[in-house]
Amino acid sequence: MKPAPFRADHVGSLIRPDYLIEARQQCAAGEIGADELKSVQEEAIREVVALQEAIGLCSVTDGEYNRGSWHTDFLLRFENVEPHQSAHKSTFRNAEGTIENKPHTVRVTGKLGRPNQIFVDDFKFLKSVTRETPKITIPSPSIMHFRGGREAIDTVAYPTMDEFYADLASVYAQEIGDLADAGCRYLQIDETNFAYLCDPALRAQVQTSIGEDPEELPHIYARLINAAIAGRPDDMAVCMHVCRGNFAGRWVAEGGYEPVADVMFNELNIDGYFLEYDSERAGGFEPLRFVPKGKRVVLGLVTTKHGQMESADELKRRIEEAAKFVDIEQLALSPQCGFSSGIGGNTMGIEDEKAKLSLVVKVAEEVWGAARAIS
Repeated sequence: MKPAPFRADHVGSLIRPDYLIEARQQCAAGEIGADELKSVQEEAIREVVALQEAIGLCSVTDGEYNRGSWHTDFLLRFENVEPHQSAHKSTFRNAEGTIENKPHTVRVTGKLGRPNQIFVDDFKFLKSVTRETPKITIPSPSIMHFRGGREAIDTVAYPTMDEFYADLASVYAQEIGDLADAGCRYLQIDETNFAYLCDPALRAQVQTSIGEDPEELPHIYARLINAAIAGRPDDMAVCMHVCRGNFAGRWVAEGGYEPVADVMFNELNIDGYFLEYDSERAGGFEPLRFVPKGKRVVLGLVTTKHGQMESADELKRRIEEAAKFVDIEQLALSPQCGFSSGIGGNTMGIEDEKAKLSLVVKVAEEVWGAARAIS
């Protein structure tokens, strides 16, 4: 039996304590060294692991405390990948209005490679300090393509996109293989682009900005992700978090999962899905009718966009609604996203975070009788 996902689960990133943020700033300014920063990070991880275990979570992460960003800290460790500011604007929204910017992303300047292991040591440390199942999170390989498209990929190194996708999957496979050798049995892929392709406005932009067909792109990304994880051990659970964008309570994409549901649930060779369902912009539960037997869906019903608490009764009602389209035994519960996808921009405090995670555990125990594994 694969260990995950659990009835009560979470997406991964957690609010960083002030002393950890300060230590990162001091290191950047040359006031402390890398070894001292590492010691501070490890102490903070021990504390956040203890917090998760005390709440009753069976899936434990390092809160992404070793990263400044959920994705670039991973992607920039590839050979011939460098920081890049997108030429195309992203619009972040919340109840107060919109903010437009050109997001910081990456571009490929030559043949992809992996000179060193990326998050393997981070995983080993996490595994050493928890008695529960350690989960590592990595950005989806689709992120390397979607934000810049063909223009952000060197045409000399990669005259065809098939060659690019093959090398990209190979680098991911190397890292996932080393994570497996280190004992990782719960891997989460953080994927934004399936959700972006649910938004009619963003689907139109895909054609104009990166010259891709929004109907074909989900199939391409499904093949890419499948190739990246193809060599994983049989007992490694691989889940995908589908995210509409998350920063300081703001989002990028809107729209239900219908445009990508069949591809997402039936072409991806993964075990479970963390789906955002915390607001009307996620649409209804009808796309869950595509979920096949044997796969699992973690309903992200508890928002990380603000600190206002949901009620247990409301969460139970929504789980019952979802169960009209997929067997309730295939369902689980989590927050809709991580609590801190990067440094800063939090919309609540650590006590609010604890209360929301505790609510997830409480409701899971009341609905399924346990917060632990899905049978």
